[in-house]
This record gives sequence, structure tokens and C-alpha cells, in this order.
Amino acid sequence: MGFAENLKALPRVSHLQAIELVDASGAVVGTIENKQGQTGSLAVYNHLGQIYGAITAEAAKKGLELYAEHAADAEAHPGKHPNIDRLVALRRDGGMLRLKHLFATGPD
Repeated sequence: MGFAENLKALPRVSHLQAIELVDASGAVVGTIENKQGQTGSLAVYNHLGQIYGAITAEAAKKGLELYAEHAADAEAHPGKHPNIDRLVALRRDGGMLRLKHLFATGPD
């Protein structure tokens, strides 16, 4: 399946404003926002966090499968897809990122 089909099977993320990615030292090393161009990544990372409890090498491998054709493009063009690049690095080097969910507060 392609990325668009995979997204349809993932839990919705309309309740999330963003996810912060936290390294072992407690530093926020990335943020994925619920906005155009990032919502798919938000759904993937949220799903991985629900299934694995954190983004580990095993979770990264599954995430790359979910990104489907975009993962191949990211590996061919490093820097083009930073949220996928992060998973490639975790799959290769190990490590772990915890997720901190920032919830949407409703309409402004």
C-alpha cells in the first residue's frame, strides 16, 4: 500500500496540536505540528507512540513501512523529508525518542 492508503488506517489526530520529540536527556529535538504538510507525519508518529510507547529502532522500521514511497524518496534525497530522515537515523543508529502530546484546545 501507498502512504495515502496507510494514513486512512491510522488513528485520527484532530485532537492534537503537535507532538514534541524528546531525547534521552529530556531535550525537545523536534516538533511535528498539526498543519498542512505535517499532518501525515503527526499521524504516523502518534500511531508509533501508541503501539511502541516511544520511537525506537523497531518503531522506526515500522514507520518507514508506513511512509511507503516517501521513505524511498527520503533515502534518495536526504534532508527533503526531515521526519522520515529522523526514522532512518533511529533505525540505523538505535536510540529512542519519547513523545510529548500537545492537545488542541478547541476553536479559537
